[in-house]
Amino acid sequence: MRNKEVNKFADRVLVGGVNSPVRAFTCVGGKPIPIQRGRGSKIYDYDGRQYLDYVLSFGALILGHSRPEVIKGIKNAAGFGVGFGATNISEVVLAKRIQETIPLIKKIRFVSSGTEAVMGAIRLARGVTGKNKIIKFKGSYHGHADYLLKNAGSGLATLGLPASKGVPNDFIRHTLIARYGDAKQIDKIFARFGSDIAAVIVEPVGGNDGVILPDKTFLKYLRKQTKKFNALLIFDEVITGFRFHYGSAATYFGMQPDIICLGKIIGGGLPIGAYGASKKIMDHLAPLGGVYQASTFSGNPIVMKAGINTLKVLSSLKNNYKYTKKATAYLVQSISSEAYKHGIDLTIKHFASMFSIRFKNKDYFKIFHRQLLNKEIYLAPSEHESNFLSFAHTNKDIEKTISAVKNALIFLAKRKVKYGKCRL
Repeated sequence: MRNKEVNKFADRVLVGGVNSPVRAFTCVGGKPIPIQRGRGSKIYDYDGRQYLDYVLSFGALILGHSRPEVIKGIKNAAGFGVGFGATNISEVVLAKRIQETIPLIKKIRFVSSGTEAVMGAIRLARGVTGKNKIIKFKGSYHGHADYLLKNAGSGLATLGLPASKGVPNDFIRHTLIARYGDAKQIDKIFARFGSDIAAVIVEPVGGNDGVILPDKTFLKYLRKQTKKFNALLIFDEVITGFRFHYGSAATYFGMQPDIICLGKIIGGGLPIGAYGASKKIMDHLAPLGGVYQASTFSGNPIVMKAGINTLKVLSSLKNNYKYTKKATAYLVQSISSEAYKHGIDLTIKHFASMFSIRFKNKDYFKIFHRQLLNKEIYLAPSEHESNFLSFAHTNKDIEKTISAVKNALIFLAKRKVKYGKCRL
């Protein structure tokens, strides 16, 4: 089967031909590229063409595609059965490994996605505090729960939507929106609603409205204010957990939130989410406490084994994080220099092994993305999504990417593209 046939079939049976809106290539034009397989830093479509992958399953594959140790673990686990709906040793081992790596987490609850992890964490915060309201930040994306789809990033930002249809106002009336970094606004919100604020949820490094750089002073201020008003501080580390070093971003920044949400990397590319905190907080969850949360697929033995082997490899490669940071910085600097050389106005933000690109001319990204695809470079199909490096990306991969970027920027510089918005 070829790309064209896969897309044609997908259009008939999937909504928009995809199972997640950003995959539809809405803002970069053309048909999305269906992917057949991946290995290392590369993915391959159904026409047999390879691409250097900077999406990496939206940040989950820090070891690259088809890491042998992870694949071996998945195969071995599958040989014993694909699921039991009962406790298995692999979920205990993975929980213990995370606990040892992130000291703040004394107990953990596994779920099947980042969205579920955040939903569970917020319900837990409300149950612990007896309060209703939460504060989130404009442009931050914490999953597709109704009350979190207000001024969210990711797909909503890509499609230019302030919120999703189908979400009653009553569902979001307890969700308070603030500007990241604006301490005065936080003061005002707490002054007005402090007695009913259960939690503040924040990404220590934003990844769903492009890369939003961390503000350590502001994060410490949030910690101070939440303690003052007896609210909980939740770090959404679905993207950042194990992304910058072997552990959490909270530890990386020297922070002590109350609850940490994890996902992506800890599942080795398989569906996973988790949230953890102190014993005192986590024991509010059923069956020990009155905060209910359950899931058929939580702690799936195959996913758990993939996570165990991923963290085992990451632990042995702790020093390789330095390489991914250095390689990302070099790539970003090269892109910026080439853009400046050709008079193209773009903003490129990066932190460690994450980066995002945004052009002043909104139509440029579409052309840029297509030009890079023609040179076998696969970037996230939206300016609002982050791109990632993995341990599998080599210096040769980076140089190939820089060469492709140079050609794409030369192509843009020679064209006259009218300013405009992403056309839906």
